[in-house]
Amino acid sequence: MYIRYLLAGLLIFTACKTPQPTSAVSFSATGPAWGALWQQRAAEYKALCLQAYQVAAQRVEVMSHQQTLRPRAIVTDIDETILDNSPFSAKNALAGKPYSQQAWEEWTALAAADTVPGALSFFKDAAAKGFTIYYITNRLEKERAATLKNLQRWGFPFADNDHLILSDGNSNKEPRRAVVARKFEIAMLVGDNLGDFAEVFYRKSPAERSAAVDQLRDEFGGRFIVLPNVMYGDWLSALAPRGLTPQQTDSVLKKQVREF
Repeated sequence: MYIRYLLAGLLIFTACKTPQPTSAVSFSATGPAWGALWQQRAAEYKALCLQAYQVAAQRVEVMSHQQTLRPRAIVTDIDETILDNSPFSAKNALAGKPYSQQAWEEWTALAAADTVPGALSFFKDAAAKGFTIYYITNRLEKERAATLKNLQRWGFPFADNDHLILSDGNSNKEPRRAVVARKFEIAMLVGDNLGDFAEVFYRKSPAERSAAVDQLRDEFGGRFIVLPNVMYGDWLSALAPRGLTPQQTDSVLKKQVREF
């Protein structure tokens, strides 16, 4: 009888110690949830945004007292630069879904994005000092009405069709910046992605992007004002090219992470 109880106990103990199968977690799909949480809840995120816009405001104040032969413009990105789309990233990530254009357009159609800390007051102040504001975004033309509605909801200056330049499907912003540069001196560019600033960053490898940052280091905090975004961006597609399956993307990204 004792042996029978002993064997039963060993079986129970062994069953408890046997590793249970776990469901695979997508590194690339769920990762943005941490970024969204940080963007929504971390005071450090708010501090970084305020810091960026305070530096920008100081530059605008100096430039407003300087002579210029051409009217000045500030070119800004929209998403994660002046509008906060973290609820979209959070919902997708928590559902384990990768980015899709359809889901993105469902979000932008709501015109519900909040403002990035410091953005609204900076652009209002810059406009009051005589700077024209242009919004160059990779949102598509069919998102125009909802985008304008979202900008106008918060009272962003120059939020009209003439100053909102969307994408025709080409994500390279250089041709659109060139259109603005025909009539204006582009005094400042504001964005969360290096492609918001210069073509030298467009579709380059991580090493090339890093080298270009070194070459243009004097522009950052001056003509280039960078906002934080750890949820998505060209930094990610530089590591894992678009078109891969989620499993392939996970594999590529995990190989890029340094461990000890």
